[in-house]
Amino acid sequence: MSTTPINLDRPDGKGLKAGALGLWGSTVIGLASTAPAYSLVATLGWVVLAVGAQAPIAFIIAFIPMLFIAFAYRELNNRVPDCGTTFTWGTKAFGPWVGWMGGWGVAVAGMVVLANLAQIASIYFWNLFGVEFEANNDWRIILVGVIFIAAMTWVSWRGVEIGERIQNVLLAIQYLALAIFAVAALWQFFAGTAPNPTPFDWAWFNPFGFTDWSGFVEAILLALFIYWGWDTCLALNEETKDPKRIPGRAALLTTVILLFTYVGVTISAMMYAGVGEDGTGLGNEANADDFFLAIKDGLLGPLGWLLVVAVMISAISSTQTTILPTARGTLAMAAYKALPKRFAHVHPEYRTPSFSTLVMGVVAILYYVGFTLINDNILQDSILSLGLAIAFYYGITGFACVWFFRRELFTSPRNFFYKFLFPLLGAVMLTYAFVQSAIDMWDVDYGYSVLLGVGGSFVMGIGALAVGVLLMFLWFFFPRAKPFFRGESLNEDTEVLVPEEPASYARSVDGGLV
Repeated sequence: MSTTPINLDRPDGKGLKAGALGLWGSTVIGLASTAPAYSLVATLGWVVLAVGAQAPIAFIIAFIPMLFIAFAYRELNNRVPDCGTTFTWGTKAFGPWVGWMGGWGVAVAGMVVLANLAQIASIYFWNLFGVEFEANNDWRIILVGVIFIAAMTWVSWRGVEIGERIQNVLLAIQYLALAIFAVAALWQFFAGTAPNPTPFDWAWFNPFGFTDWSGFVEAILLALFIYWGWDTCLALNEETKDPKRIPGRAALLTTVILLFTYVGVTISAMMYAGVGEDGTGLGNEANADDFFLAIKDGLLGPLGWLLVVAVMISAISSTQTTILPTARGTLAMAAYKALPKRFAHVHPEYRTPSFSTLVMGVVAILYYVGFTLINDNILQDSILSLGLAIAFYYGITGFACVWFFRRELFTSPRNFFYKFLFPLLGAVMLTYAFVQSAIDMWDVDYGYSVLLGVGGSFVMGIGALAVGVLLMFLWFFFPRAKPFFRGESLNEDTEVLVPEEPASYARSVDGGLV
């Protein structure tokens, strides 16, 4: 009896390690990328300040465009499972200029958030030892932040499988801490020992309960940030055991898990502390930057350090997973001649985008150290402007889905909803979020600094995208770039540089392929 040989070669691929991740591994990395513990710390207080007791419904409403865009990612990935994601799909749908800027949007978001994650991880690291600083630009904070970026860059360079194993542990610790937080908060509520016990109210879920439109928009924009990161699943599509199906499923699963996580923790926090403006209340502006630190001792007593560890680990794990999609995005751009060839180099043993990964780590360190030393307020404003880059490239993806599938949108009810209506609605919502964010950031009172007579967040956000336009035009004049900008190396009909048959790989004991 003859057998079909197992083919481990990828003659038409980019050289990444095929079959390294299963559905669970992809979902874990997607969850870790969103940094659920850190995201709640950084966002919950500000959302309550914006909309009060309507915080739970704000998180649910913000979930809707994320879900719609996740459908766009899934459909595009089913047809074009390429690690370039927005860059590749945007180019196929709208041409090289839009595609290149979509890829730049992914890179900018990753670079900016890495600096913030490193700083948060470092601050919480020192907090474990009872060390607090008057300013965030203390050299000890910077040093540990740089070490964290360097360490996670090494993990990403070393291989996606070792990264997955580490993320399993780090994510388990995060969710254990969040579960302890929620249980302890509810326990004290029912025991009558909570500082401001507030009974659950279905009015918290009333979408018509918002009294201020600007506050509603601000809350939705803040909530959009905490969902961002699930698309890392798609950037690792070429390294999953089924590139066309698993990444999309993992992305949808990630967004749903995040929805229940955020709403559940928010409800328990509101029942424990209420939304008042005094003491531990969620509406106290003094607690908005870090609600967990404000209540950890009263809630958990001597175990309060668990929340500190959870947020630190959340920031560290997200540092590693944030490097992954950016490095693979630049790898894809180089493979299709949208960047210098060097970015397409893949490590011969680890099968990772080695040069792109190392460049990402170095740039993130320089960005973090540079802006922290110049003016930490500018660094903070660059983080506030992150929503612009997120809405920018998510919006491109949604519109790209509609246009790429334009010939089949009305051939079946499934195509109408998943390839047309949902992606279009998601893209329109995010476009509005982009425009509204830019308008709000123009105000000199928005954020921490004023640059060029307007809000520093506006200058940092729009300026980062403008730098991308400049770099794109510079690359246009290089001879190697001509095939890309002429639509030759990547267009609507270009075959993707990924394996087509997942069945040609054997499954390993951990759910991946060997």
